[in-house]
Amino acid sequence: MSWPVIARDVLGEGHVSSFVNETIEVPTGELIERQYLTHPGAVAVVAWREETDDIAVLRQYRHPVRAVLVEIPAGLLDHGDDEAYVVAAQRELAEEVALAADRWEVLVDICTTPGACEETLRIFLARDLRPTSRPEGFELEGEEAQMTWGWEPRADLVDAVLAGTVVSPSLCTGILALETARLSGFTQKLRPADAPWPIRER
Repeated sequence: MSWPVIARDVLGEGHVSSFVNETIEVPTGELIERQYLTHPGAVAVVAWREETDDIAVLRQYRHPVRAVLVEIPAGLLDHGDDEAYVVAAQRELAEEVALAADRWEVLVDICTTPGACEETLRIFLARDLRPTSRPEGFELEGEEAQMTWGWEPRADLVDAVLAGTVVSPSLCTGILALETARLSGFTQKLRPADAPWPIRER
């Protein structure tokens, strides 16, 4: 379902997002206004070393919340509409933690903040990991230049999510989705890496 947009005004533009006001016609015919941030969408990666049962995580400063967050590798879908989602995830994994994976599956899809932003996020599960070089010409800059990464036990991350000591939405969602899949035996039945993404394809 998509309610008709009668008017749209751009209230402000930024590097990644714009702030827009749209006049929407609801099914009763009433007109309402809603403001939200546009967003190109994003991908994230739960990089799981099954043999040692640990996950690759980052520590990155996030200015809006004035904190260094524990996160999983992630990035924007900002390389054009013809880039496959899994290719974007592979690029982010190489850029941020210099890893590649021989096995990729879709772990979970979410709308991160649907009341305020149109961001959609696909979280992949990457397995059979190996070191790789960062893409040629890529340089970490801004907050990324200060971030660090390492391996954390999967069980410790589950405990940290439930204790509220890690709060990144991509990490929390990805770790709990992996835990659910692992405990239910679903890790062998995950969607393929090129599975349809209905919310983006509608």
